[in-house]
Amino acid sequence: MIRVVVADDHEVVRGGFAGLLATQPDISVVGTAADGAAAVEVCAARSPDVVLMDVRMPGMDGIEATRLLTATAAHPRVLILTTFDLDEYVYDAIRAGASGFLLKDVRAETLFDAVRVIAAGEALLAPTVTRRLIGEFARQHRPSAPAPVALSALTPRETQVLRLVAEGLSNPEIAARLVVTEETVKTHVSRMLTKLGLRDRTQAVVAAYETGLVVPGATRD
Repeated sequence: MIRVVVADDHEVVRGGFAGLLATQPDISVVGTAADGAAAVEVCAARSPDVVLMDVRMPGMDGIEATRLLTATAAHPRVLILTTFDLDEYVYDAIRAGASGFLLKDVRAETLFDAVRVIAAGEALLAPTVTRRLIGEFARQHRPSAPAPVALSALTPRETQVLRLVAEGLSNPEIAARLVVTEETVKTHVSRMLTKLGLRDRTQAVVAAYETGLVVPGATRD
């Protein structure tokens, strides 16, 4: 059973998502919250696997709540809810530790699948939007110095895989590009994440852009 907390300051939205999720036999909504501080409290008490987190909330916003939750020992997976696919706060939320994002007008089946994907430990940044989303925010949030990510610890193949992940390719697409099996790609991704101390593919994409491994607007193999 996947335990979920829904955090949104709009009661109708909060109740709507909770009601939809409650229809699934493998998903249990264990709590709801109207702001970030309440979300942190509810998560401490209920230990969810996944948190649906709105970004814009009064008091403590979703970004700060995400940062606090992902820093805890329980570290639930956070799925950001946003109104626009290029919401200016999405990138900051991902840097705070979120594992992906969903638009609030998402279809029910997509919502259910997203919760299951996040609960399974995968990142939810669809390849079709990875370049557009992260690339756009990489332009807007260019750091003054590269993030302290030890890319030198990666093998040439792992570096190549990281670059392709950041360019928006899925595992099957990377396997086809490199002419290897999908299992081999999964192994490279796992080792790359471990070496860089990253939790998932979402953080890997951000790291690739912030270190300059991938330059917005450029495509490299």
